Amino acid sequence: MIPERLAALRSLMKEHKVDAYLVPTDDFHCSEYVGEHFKCRKFITGFTGSAGTAVITQTEAGLWTDGRYFIQAAAQLQGTGITLYKMGEEGVPTIEEYLKTTLTAGQCLGFDGRTMTAKYGEALENELKKKEVSIACHLDLVGDIWSDRPALSCEPVWALDLKYAGRPRNEKFAAIRKAMAEKKADYFLLTSLDDIAWLLNLRGNDIACNPVFLSYLVMTQSQIWLFAQEEAFPAEILKALKQDGVTLQPYNSIYTFVTTLPEGSSVLLDGTSANYTLKKSLPAQVRIVEEVNPTLLPKATKNSVEVANMKKAHIRDGVAVTKFIYWLKQNVGKTEITELSAAEKLEEFRSQGEHYIGPSFDPIISYGPHAAIVHYSATPETNVPLQPKGMMLADTGGQYLEGTTDITRTIVLGETTDKEKEYFTRVLRGNLNLAAAKFPYGATGKNLDYLARGPLWEVGADYNHGTGHGVGFLLNVHEGPNSINWKVRPGGKEPCILEEGMVTSDEPGFYVEGEFGIRHENLIVCQKVDKTEFGQFMCFQYLTLVPFDLDAVVPELMSEKERRLLNSYHKTVYEKISPYMNEEEKVWLKEATREI
Repeated sequence: MIPERLAALRSLMKEHKVDAYLVPTDDFHCSEYVGEHFKCRKFITGFTGSAGTAVITQTEAGLWTDGRYFIQAAAQLQGTGITLYKMGEEGVPTIEEYLKTTLTAGQCLGFDGRTMTAKYGEALENELKKKEVSIACHLDLVGDIWSDRPALSCEPVWALDLKYAGRPRNEKFAAIRKAMAEKKADYFLLTSLDDIAWLLNLRGNDIACNPVFLSYLVMTQSQIWLFAQEEAFPAEILKALKQDGVTLQPYNSIYTFVTTLPEGSSVLLDGTSANYTLKKSLPAQVRIVEEVNPTLLPKATKNSVEVANMKKAHIRDGVAVTKFIYWLKQNVGKTEITELSAAEKLEEFRSQGEHYIGPSFDPIISYGPHAAIVHYSATPETNVPLQPKGMMLADTGGQYLEGTTDITRTIVLGETTDKEKEYFTRVLRGNLNLAAAKFPYGATGKNLDYLARGPLWEVGADYNHGTGHGVGFLLNVHEGPNSINWKVRPGGKEPCILEEGMVTSDEPGFYVEGEFGIRHENLIVCQKVDKTEFGQFMCFQYLTLVPFDLDAVVPELMSEKERRLLNSYHKTVYEKISPYMNEEEKVWLKEATREI
């Protein structure tokens, strides 16, 4: 199937005189996860991961993806004729290097500029110009051969009540307009879906697990235009938006609208999220102020109402996941449980919680060797039964009216090896040490990453992914700008200063291909602690409240401080979660959170 699609694409490339065609993962808003209509890269390669870029020439095809997906991509690309390029690995060319080597003067690179960031599109343009290679950015060639392509999603938009959002949208408008004035920008062009949803206190369902709606937004000091599908908006929301100075325009009319901006005006946009075509559509006489979206930082620094709500969400989520672990341990080996049925059971527990909306991402329930695939997602073809031995990794999350959750637990199902126990404990030590960090204001996740990796680095081990990512409030489970990682991917951003109210994941791991995988993940919120003559100090507070599995912990490998941290965490878990458990579950939880 994939070879036939590649052949059809190559035929169109010849027709349009395109020598190489690039297919990103992105939608028109440079989203991490995209709706079914936008899954062109999946259609043309068969690779289903959330990150990757394909490049097709008349004789070659390649897929570039990062360490989370090396194992998955290798399996899914088998028999397609597509080469896997492992990003960041020694000797592996970047996409830019590959294109510069492959294309020659007079040739052409094609892509759909709506699905590429302005920053990346311009970088490609500048690099290839040196080789006299032209660019055709108006071609959706994959769409042209995709005969049964799903339509654009148009799910209902709904309002997020102020008791959850914490700030009215007019207050947010005023803050953004102040930032525009400081940057001397007449217009603010906003294209990232989670920023628009946050700014307007609205939510939708146009991307699975991400409660956002397809839209663009343009703001001035007196007006706001929202470009979206009108049929998705109930009458009461349209009325409320109009009262707040927001005018609705057709979704695709943004591209015509920006061409009409007055000569000499200035436009603030973020080239890492606005798409290439949109920026190219701006009149030449318009001054572009290229800055990070002023919505990014206030969205990431959760207000006191949002933090209080997220604590409520994590108690509900903690109850569901803890009940699931108890159920799993009681039933594995007694009744058939598979990766898929385990995911369904966990979803059943979550759905019993008040104000539960749905998962925050597709569940990663992986048993045994599958757990070594960092973002493995079971399918009917790969689904395996769980056995009363080894370990199962469960990385899942939920969307509640009170916020977004993301948790990973590695659960012992039976006999484990000494090697598994050692690395289980080392990864747990990293999780505990990072969460216990106390640091001066101004530190970033880059400064703190060693706390999580140290127990692995001391034996020459590591994991090939970041330690932590920001998490939205009833928004995207991956949210910038906060992150925890010691290195920055090519083209990536340096981790930002950790601010009060930022919610970040704490998720070290360890993986042995073909054997097992371990990851321990909690969400933590950054808070102020002491202020001394050396400045303001910060710390983290746990949001996630679920026991770590003591059946694989080796206390002798832990310091006294680490054991004390684990015991303290487990004491809190029992206090907060046990009131919602039945008597049998409560007895088990008492043992599961015992002091070591």
